[in-house]
Amino acid sequence: MAIELKKGAKINLEKAPNKSFGEILVNLKWNQGKDGIDLDLGCLYELKNGSKGSIQALGNTFGNLNAPPFISLDGDDRTGESAEGENLRINGNEISKIKRILVYTFIYDGAADWKETNGIVTIKYPGSQDIIVRMDEYGSAKTMCGIAMFENQNDETFAVEKLVKFFDDHRRLDKAYSWGMKWRTGTKD
Repeated sequence: MAIELKKGAKINLEKAPNKSFGEILVNLKWNQGKDGIDLDLGCLYELKNGSKGSIQALGNTFGNLNAPPFISLDGDDRTGESAEGENLRINGNEISKIKRILVYTFIYDGAADWKETNGIVTIKYPGSQDIIVRMDEYGSAKTMCGIAMFENQNDETFAVEKLVKFFDDHRRLDKAYSWGMKWRTGTKD
């Protein structure tokens, strides 16, 4: 059984009393479709010490699960055909060092047809039902989608909100959520 998160709704990921939080898995699966769409999963992060950055295959910034930023990307599925999809892992045991995480995906290659991708993000963490975030808003020709925001609440809980908002690029996504980073063109190679 899974919980489906609706747009604008929030759900709390809470650690059990006197236990560690464990690993939070954010999984993206999609259909490549007739146009050969390549979606990339990534995130913006902000730690409590003020450091900010992004984790994504573009630019080869795969992160680190056991050292700052305590977030890592498993790899890059360029086809949408991998049974595992793409995975971001968040070290929930380091929640006290994380302020917020904005999970996003963008179309690296192929036409901007979100309906054709049938994108689904699943959030999993120990002792809880899976949380499903469907990319179920279509009609946007923009190539970037802010999927969900994780915000630290008192170092015991992550409040997760479904966003599914579309943007032209990383800069506009950044500006909409006041990250304040400097962007430059990156490559996967």
